Amino acid sequence: MNDVTTGISCDSPKPAGLSRIGLIVPSSNTTMETELPELFARQTAATGHRYTFHSARAGMKNVNREELLAMVGKAADCAAAVADADVDVIAYACLVAVMAQGPSAHVESESVIERAAAATGHPAAVTSSAGALVRTLHAHGFGRIAMVTPYMKPLTQMVRDYIAATGIEVVDAVSLEVSDNLAVGRLDPSGLPAIARDLLRDGVDAVVLSACVQMPSLPAVQAAEDELGVPVITAATATASEILAALGHEPRISGAGKLLAGALTAVQVGGQVSR
Repeated sequence: MNDVTTGISCDSPKPAGLSRIGLIVPSSNTTMETELPELFARQTAATGHRYTFHSARAGMKNVNREELLAMVGKAADCAAAVADADVDVIAYACLVAVMAQGPSAHVESESVIERAAAATGHPAAVTSSAGALVRTLHAHGFGRIAMVTPYMKPLTQMVRDYIAATGIEVVDAVSLEVSDNLAVGRLDPSGLPAIARDLLRDGVDAVVLSACVQMPSLPAVQAAEDELGVPVITAATATASEILAALGHEPRISGAGKLLAGALTAVQVGGQVSR
């Protein structure tokens, strides 16, 4: 019998021109694992660099405070699991689960995930949708925003307060009031531009079209931005932006707004560029 393993090595390094992205998502999330790969496929088309996605899931079906906090307790285990794939970046993709913990909770959440990944022997850069959204708004000097969420009104107010606590004024916020997370993923993004059109937008610097990575929004981002005349950001596009930054890659994603096209400039804060 021939030795079919001759010449095959299992010790090869990670292929050049490839980055692995780890995601921690709610068990009922159906959107982030479709929108992010689509965004990064566009990045690949523009640059030739390839990206693969590797997920760990934490139980969460209904978007309420109890289930959100329970999900948070599973983040470290999920981080350790996804780190086994030797990913380059881990994104904690549930904005409201982090914000439900209180002001600036993204800092500790990201630290917990970073430590858990490092403990496996596979350290990775870490971001979160909550942290990415806040940092993106600050980095580009967006001090006044309006936003759309799928949440019930109390959770929308919590998100509004969380963002406001960082020094950003939320001029207006619309709650679509969908509590079932699977149902959130079935919302039709084609209706978002009309919803955004009805927001109070006088003097806003940007519109957050979806403050939730489960609410589909990618097909609507460019159309909304073109119509409204201000940058349009989503939790997903902010997360994608931070993943690219962590990898040291310039954004070259078309059809998803100025942020991911690389057409926005970071502002100067205290003599330094805000990141």
